[in-house]
Amino acid sequence: GNPLNFIRRGADGGIEEPKVDAVIFRQNTEGLYGGVEWSNPNEQVYDAFMSHPKFKQNFGNVPKDEISISTRIFSKNATERILRASFEHAKEYGYPSVTLCEKPNVIRETSGMMYKMALKMQAADYPNIDLWNTNIDAQMMWLTKNPENYGVIVAGNMFGDIISDGFAGLIGGLGFACSAQMSAEGIAVFEPTHGSAPKYADYDTSIVNPIAMVESACMMLDYIDEKELSERIRKAIADVIKEGKVRTYDMMKMTGRPDVINKGAATTMEMADAIIAKL
Repeated sequence: GNPLNFIRRGADGGIEEPKVDAVIFRQNTEGLYGGVEWSNPNEQVYDAFMSHPKFKQNFGNVPKDEISISTRIFSKNATERILRASFEHAKEYGYPSVTLCEKPNVIRETSGMMYKMALKMQAADYPNIDLWNTNIDAQMMWLTKNPENYGVIVAGNMFGDIISDGFAGLIGGLGFACSAQMSAEGIAVFEPTHGSAPKYADYDTSIVNPIAMVESACMMLDYIDEKELSERIRKAIADVIKEGKVRTYDMMKMTGRPDVINKGAATTMEMADAIIAKL
């Protein structure tokens, strides 16, 4: 019933609405977002990079003060942890496959390491779960063509960022996408995918869609083994969406401005109250 759900034209010319059920596992402390960067690198860093033949070939004649460097660092420990988490999730919830979404054909050291580790792990510990390997560029094409083919997807930091946004778009956008950040020690933080929206903070009346936040709370309830409560809330959300009487601005395909309330869009609290009323 979500008016923003992904639809496509079928082979018979009719309209299809494929079921999208994707869980993205993103390693979010390393990789290109790790913050190991330089502009006009110091001599020690510059000399280290100059020792690499390709750097010397491509940038050896570029003045040092015209160079900026952002590194992509993967550790085996963090890579093993995110891979195992994805396989364990697939095993627990009955997904037939795990898709590794990286770029090992070009980024051979980091993406390549992740792919080799995934192959070894799947063969040793998860032989009944298929391992698919896709490149990030091709994956973005496939998710907008056949999103129902994908269940559990695992990726490094940047590619996980990209693909999670892509799948969020298929179910209505960031107002519907929930997420969790989980530590090795078992501590977890639950929040809408990609965090806060500070540009709306100064509005007199909140207009943002709270469903992603409520769904994130449902993930938290699942995590603390309160699945009966989470399912009740999810059903209430589904009932509100299906009924179609209460819709935030994004569900009405409006741009997020204060005047959307005057055009019939529900406020944040009106949507929250509608969900509560269905419980």
